[in-house]
Amino acid sequence: MKKILVLGAGLSASYLINYLTAHAQQENWFISVADADKSAAERKTGNLPNTAAIGLNVSDAFELDQLVATHHLVISLLPPAMHIIVARVCLKHKIHLITASYISEEMHHLHVEAVKAGVLFLNECGLDPGIDHLSAMQVIHRLQGVGAEITSFKSFCGGLVAPEYDTNPWHYKFTWNPRNVVLAGQATAKYLEQHELKFIPQARIFTQTEPVYMNNEAFESYANRDSLGYIKPYGIETAHTVLRGTLRRKGYSHAWNMLIKLGLTDDSFTITDASKLSYRKFTSAFTPGNNLAQLEQRVADFLGIQTTDEAFKQLQWLGLFDEEMIKLNEGTPAQILQWLLQQKWKLQKGELDMIVMQHRIEYRIGKKDYRITCNLMVKGEDEIYTAMAKTVGLPLGMAAKQVLQGNIKLTGVQLPLQAELYEPILDELRTYGVAFEESTEALT
Repeated sequence: MKKILVLGAGLSASYLINYLTAHAQQENWFISVADADKSAAERKTGNLPNTAAIGLNVSDAFELDQLVATHHLVISLLPPAMHIIVARVCLKHKIHLITASYISEEMHHLHVEAVKAGVLFLNECGLDPGIDHLSAMQVIHRLQGVGAEITSFKSFCGGLVAPEYDTNPWHYKFTWNPRNVVLAGQATAKYLEQHELKFIPQARIFTQTEPVYMNNEAFESYANRDSLGYIKPYGIETAHTVLRGTLRRKGYSHAWNMLIKLGLTDDSFTITDASKLSYRKFTSAFTPGNNLAQLEQRVADFLGIQTTDEAFKQLQWLGLFDEEMIKLNEGTPAQILQWLLQQKWKLQKGELDMIVMQHRIEYRIGKKDYRITCNLMVKGEDEIYTAMAKTVGLPLGMAAKQVLQGNIKLTGVQLPLQAELYEPILDELRTYGVAFEESTEALT
């Protein structure tokens, strides 16, 4: 019997665990789900067959070592910074590891050792990164196979609330790790535009947006951290433009930039005795002036907007001017903001989320130019079995199945860019309703 260890029982775990248990009997698997909160693991496993819920302190090296050693493959849904801890234990015991997170420099450095150990450390195999890689590489390889030259590559993805449950002025609700949302855009974005290297510093990430249209809906995209790092792995060195971005609905980025200007997304220092502050006093502390009664106007003047502007109304709706007391005893400004957002942007019972992804790939065959547009829209089933959990969890589970069946010969630290991965996973995803609509237009 092959034993799979799932580390983390958070928002993205539900679909993954169900997928693994659905195949457990046929594949002769046993699935262990471990989380710092054992009750969270128990809620995810329930009465599912061939599963066990485990309480685990990942920081306890001995405890982690003993658990990993008894499994054949590990799927880590832990925070990205913790993957390297797990990877080193997996390397010690020669156990395969799969994550949905970006490859860190520390993970990169394990490549040679992982190859020598004959194990696969497959990263970026969730949604974005993940399905974006799988689907883009399938199209790119298909085009290159008929002699096409890739001239431009743009890819966008966002996890949003379904339109019928879009009930707040931000047009957004949490469907994945809230901390990642709050800290988004805190690194310089790098991309290629018409053969020119471009940088967007943190202060401008949410001011330089690009419109994106899908199925008669309008979105806006802000640039991801490093689009340049995918040019060589994708094999698109001929492209004059390469950009990866995150999708939000119109108006989100402008309002979020107001929070950045105020300093409320700062994660670099801790406010002690935060619970003695109201949100109104918290906001005032970041705003020039000291007349609390005139806070609204002070904030508007500082941000260069009117109190009647939509962006100001979005800030107001969050409760930043309310007398409600902060519930955290202490925390960074980002943590205090996150706690507030988690109350305001919570996906309520019965509400559905939606995943949107688009690739725009331009190419040349002979003297003619074309553009392929690939659109993906997936809606969740409920507030637990979300589209986010589905599109993050299923590729992880499907990759695990291919590895344990012996169909993947790759070793070392890898991205899911090869046909041996994208062909079976994309084929199986279609049976779950995760399929792209593709259209081609001539540009010349």
